Amino acid sequence: MSLFNISNSSSGSSSSFILSGIPGLEGAHFWIGFLLLLMYIVALVGNCTLLYIIKTEKDLHEPMYIFLSMLSFIDLFLATVTVPKMLGIFWFDSREIAFNTCLVQMFFIHFLSTLESGTLVAMAVDRYVAICHPLRYSAILTNETITKTGIVIAVRGAAVMIPIPLLIKRLPFCRTNLLTHSYCLHQEAMKLACADIKVNIVYGLFAILSVMGIDSLFISFSYLLIIKTVVSVVEEANLKAFSTCAAHICAVLVYYIPLIGLSVVHRFGTNAVPNLHILFANIYLLVPPVINPIIYGIKTKQIRKKLSKIFSSKIKQVITPSDR
Repeated sequence: MSLFNISNSSSGSSSSFILSGIPGLEGAHFWIGFLLLLMYIVALVGNCTLLYIIKTEKDLHEPMYIFLSMLSFIDLFLATVTVPKMLGIFWFDSREIAFNTCLVQMFFIHFLSTLESGTLVAMAVDRYVAICHPLRYSAILTNETITKTGIVIAVRGAAVMIPIPLLIKRLPFCRTNLLTHSYCLHQEAMKLACADIKVNIVYGLFAILSVMGIDSLFISFSYLLIIKTVVSVVEEANLKAFSTCAAHICAVLVYYIPLIGLSVVHRFGTNAVPNLHILFANIYLLVPPVINPIIYGIKTKQIRKKLSKIFSSKIKQVITPSDR
């Protein structure tokens, strides 16, 4: 398959991009595909289980768990947008992706990442209100407020990320069309253009600072206020409420650490560790959908109890023969 099948046209139209697996590990692609499939299955089962538990358990119909269900939906879609094509690359060497399909995948990857960041902010605010203003919790975080918050997060994500594929579509491509990732990212696709990409660079930086940058500040500020409240008023209720933050803090770290690493590597690069940007990119997209349901399943008492009930009932059904 030729790596140079993008037309040398000033119109910016092109036929396709070529996605990569993991350069240097081509011989292991078949087995890496099984690892990806396993991660995808764990993400599907874990997030679907969380959604089922939150829906069926009336005690979990609270803002904290509604935001968690939003996070699970986002993780499911994010995994589904990326993993099937990656499996095609690793198992069937299906590396070509149509230009417009690449733009669609690019939009959804960046859009869903924005939604995840916004949802993590909403969850941080939820913990702040629960700990710092417990008496006003139910009055502040009403169903209407949660709905409006979800709409704002979605509208903000769409408004910021819709220009991303449009900025790529306007560019002419006359160099190699080989992308080093297994999916389409704006920060890499723009580097293949044979035109001035200053607008793409500036807007890409604006997008990440105006969304992830501001979101990380809100999360940090929320936890500073939470820690201040817990330290100044050491009560059993506050300490118990603060213990519910552990899962959220882990989810924030799982999301933001690979994101920061990916951004730094793409903008400044490094020759010390080959394929470091590919490692960060795969961790950034694939690990949160797998890890988040595990974190919340272990750290959240109510979800842990419901899981125990489900597994106990299944084991009893297997051990105890049904009456005929």
